[in-house]
Amino acid sequence: MKQTTFTLLLFAVIAMVSCRKNQYDPTIKQYDDDQIKAYISANGITGMVRDTSGMYYNIISPGTDTVIKYQDNLSMVFTVKSIDGVYVSADTITNHYDGYAGHLTGTTFPVGVNASGLQLAIHNILNHHGGIMRLIVPSHLAYGVTGAGSGSISTTGRIAGNQSLDYYVHIISNQDAYDQLVIKNYMAANGLTNMTKDPAGFWYHVDAPGTGTVSIDDNSTIFVTYTTTLFNGTVASENNSPGQNFEIPDLIKGAQIGLKKYATAGSLLTFLIPSSLAYGKLGTSIPPNSCIRYGVRVVSVAP
Repeated sequence: MKQTTFTLLLFAVIAMVSCRKNQYDPTIKQYDDDQIKAYISANGITGMVRDTSGMYYNIISPGTDTVIKYQDNLSMVFTVKSIDGVYVSADTITNHYDGYAGHLTGTTFPVGVNASGLQLAIHNILNHHGGIMRLIVPSHLAYGVTGAGSGSISTTGRIAGNQSLDYYVHIISNQDAYDQLVIKNYMAANGLTNMTKDPAGFWYHVDAPGTGTVSIDDNSTIFVTYTTTLFNGTVASENNSPGQNFEIPDLIKGAQIGLKKYATAGSLLTFLIPSSLAYGKLGTSIPPNSCIRYGVRVVSVAP
């Protein structure tokens, strides 16, 4: 009887093992790889290379500058979307990063937190300042089973769990040159054909000439109405009535130079200001390294 029972149990174990051999039970790495391959095929993506960690990449431009080290400061512009198509963050005006290469995983969503794959790819694969790449990061090197963001998994503000991420990454090597390109693209997109470039690097147009006779200098107090706008149309700050007073040295550098050179009381001007003459790397309510549009009317000038 005991031998019969043992024999039946043995056959049962053999049957279970045989069934498991015929059943595909992938690890998370295998699951990610299957999903990424299907995504690449479905979207006709070409030129991707798989590295040993499971990331897929295409070096669009290798960059010509120095090798990236973890202690290096990076100025980066990026886009990112989940491969299920639900989460899409494609606004390169908002998606800026400025900080150490080794601190990417400590930054806020959607750049860092647990997204170690992005940091590894920039350091180990792209590896040069000035480089541009497309990168698909498997979920186990991104936000894992918990995902990230806010809202339910069906909303555009959240990356669902076990979602691989499709990044476009541009490491900026010359911020001034990049800013000028951004400004020129903005002017072309918005039909701003009447702008003039000042030698300092900002662009301007006198929309209405001033009627005042008192010149503006570093000792002036000016009353103005103004609007500060990012190039995606987001209003960062404004004051429209009855006019806010400023000491000239308190203004951003581009506005200081422009108002002293081109404005008196009554002037209405539009400035397109590169990040180095605007808010630089501050990255508070305005993303780091942001160019801005600054529209200003000078109400009055007190010497």
